[in-house]
Amino acid sequence: MTGKRYYYEPQQGHGLPHDPLNAIVGPRPIGWIASLDAEGRRNLAPYSFFNCFNYRPPIIGFSSTGWKDSVSNIIATKEFVWNLATRDLAVQMNETSASLPHGEDEFARAGLTPVPGKRVSAPRVAESPVNFECRLSQYIQLTGADGTLIDSWLILGEVVAVHIDETLLENGIYQTAKAQPVLRAGGPSAYYAIDESQRFDLVRPDAR
Repeated sequence: MTGKRYYYEPQQGHGLPHDPLNAIVGPRPIGWIASLDAEGRRNLAPYSFFNCFNYRPPIIGFSSTGWKDSVSNIIATKEFVWNLATRDLAVQMNETSASLPHGEDEFARAGLTPVPGKRVSAPRVAESPVNFECRLSQYIQLTGADGTLIDSWLILGEVVAVHIDETLLENGIYQTAKAQPVLRAGGPSAYYAIDESQRFDLVRPDAR
């Protein structure tokens, strides 16, 4: 594309109706994070800054803008569960984004079923077809390029147990589109789902 470029410097503002950064880096998977506080009370919240960062050991992570219950709970208990947010669960996932008073149960609010983990105490969302049980490996307060601390926290966890609905495995290969994952897009309310018709394959080239 060689058209005219819109240019801005983030510190000076973007000058648009909605910050385009989130939309450009996307679509982004949802970090639907379940945790327990020190008293054993459940929490469930979606985070759109989420991804996978390492194979062995498997490391996933999410970033929270502000010190929220998920961050506090995970640092206290050293455990959490990631749950795959799907098209069928999109409304319930969005319901768990409400800012409830501390200690109120998002599972109950959204009509979801908590199931105890096998390796961690944090609950899984029973309705979700994929769950990662995780143990905290690092938590990092983010900083700007000048070293100034930001009120954002990166939580990284090692995946110690994986639950996959077997209908999503064909010949031992996980079918990404079949799960219909929900992905965050631009604007305050936009999401996308993956369609199998959009698939294409690329084979890694041989450097020789």
